[in-house]
Amino acid sequence: MKPLKSDEYPAVYAPYIETVVDNVLDTLEEQTLSFPAFLDTIPEERGNFKYAEDKWTIKEVVGHVIDNERIMAYRALRFSRNDLKELAGYDQDYLIQYSRYNDRTLESLSKEFTYLRKANLMLFRSFNDAELERKGMASERLTSVKALLYVIAGHLNHHRIIIQERYLNSDDVKNLVSALQH
Repeated sequence: MKPLKSDEYPAVYAPYIETVVDNVLDTLEEQTLSFPAFLDTIPEERGNFKYAEDKWTIKEVVGHVIDNERIMAYRALRFSRNDLKELAGYDQDYLIQYSRYNDRTLESLSKEFTYLRKANLMLFRSFNDAELERKGMASERLTSVKALLYVIAGHLNHHRIIIQERYLNSDDVKNLVSALQH
């Protein structure tokens, strides 16, 4: 895969994209195992925790990662097939409001993420260089298929850090670091 160029994505995606330091397909593959392993370290009773009244729960953050991946993968599919119709944006808060993620277990969300990511990886690996370079408009932003793969990986990195820093107390973080090192 050719390197990602800055003209392949809008600046709003840069913070996500910049977190992906390795080959994006390798990163996506690694996340297929590491994100569920990370979720397994979070006690189920912590899943409905919010660090502030107006924030999402851990389950809602995980659900948002899943929703976002579905939407970005759909965009990648459409753009890769040279579909030039502009795609609408989405309101993440509206989707979460009607998601019922808090009724689910972290384990079920982890499994859903794994199945979704594995299916998406099959799609992403099927793209050739020409398809990866194709661009499309979504949310009034021109983005390449390849950049969308980086956004998916980087978006997960971003929210994993938020869960670690804002949702888990210091003892949880110590246990998490210990579990991930073994």
